[in-house]
Amino acid sequence: MGHENITEFILLGLFSDEDVKVACFVVFSLCYIVILSGNLFILLTIRGSRLREQPMYFFLSYLSFMDVCFTSTVAPRLITDLLAEQKTISYDCCMAQMFYAHFFGATEMFILVAMAYDRYAAICRPLHYMVIMNRRVCYVLLMASILGAFLHSILQVLIIIDLPFCGPNEIDHYFCDIFPLLKLACTDTSLLVIVVITTTGMISVVTFVALVISYIIILSTLRTRSSQSCRKALSTCGSHITVVFLFFLPLSFTYVPTADSVSNDKVFALFYTMFAPMFNPFIYTLRNTDMKNAMRKMWYRDTRFEGK
Repeated sequence: MGHENITEFILLGLFSDEDVKVACFVVFSLCYIVILSGNLFILLTIRGSRLREQPMYFFLSYLSFMDVCFTSTVAPRLITDLLAEQKTISYDCCMAQMFYAHFFGATEMFILVAMAYDRYAAICRPLHYMVIMNRRVCYVLLMASILGAFLHSILQVLIIIDLPFCGPNEIDHYFCDIFPLLKLACTDTSLLVIVVITTTGMISVVTFVALVISYIIILSTLRTRSSQSCRKALSTCGSHITVVFLFFLPLSFTYVPTADSVSNDKVFALFYTMFAPMFNPFIYTLRNTDMKNAMRKMWYRDTRFEGK
């Protein structure tokens, strides 16, 4: 069947008010700069220090990298479209954007699960931690996250690529996503909506519930520890829990209910495409002594070296 005579789509974006668009252009541009600089700063700090040898920071460096990639599939077009007259995107670019947005987003989701497993091993099985979370296991978990995300993303594209698009070509969103595209198809997509809610929605909910349960187990284990080790573990777990809630709650609201709430979906999508990646660097550094010490050593050392 294919996409028939539709060769491009028009992205309706977030707002129609011109003044609001200009204000958002400034705000989102600043957000994107913070996302790039903050996450790359974390990535370079971990890679340039001894923190890279620790499993938790191994995953954190890849989470920061995925944040940059994920936001970069959406933010540049969102920002430029705010001032553009024509907000068209070709069919092929639309499919590519949907694939990469789901791929990087799902990889991030699975890395958060790996990080929760790492915290469980560190706190609940401390004597066996270095055996449980050796470098080989870290790479296996990372590759499993990437493979799982790839299969999930391919499924989204396969659902859309077979649909006929012959009528309206206006996507009520600021990037190509599966629900807005299903609404434009010239065929009944009610069954496919159920498939998407079952796959993407249930993956999000099950993963979120599993993460919450794992942190409940971790926190209940901490009650038996000394106050000093408890404080350190709580600050690390607190960062993870904050990131998990920031990322998963809006994601669940987008993919779990129905495909009829697209206008709300656009607002929820802003949280996991722009705001969560922007806050992640602050969440992971402000309360993390190891990160702050590594930053001080690495960046202070570099400035001293340049001054000589």
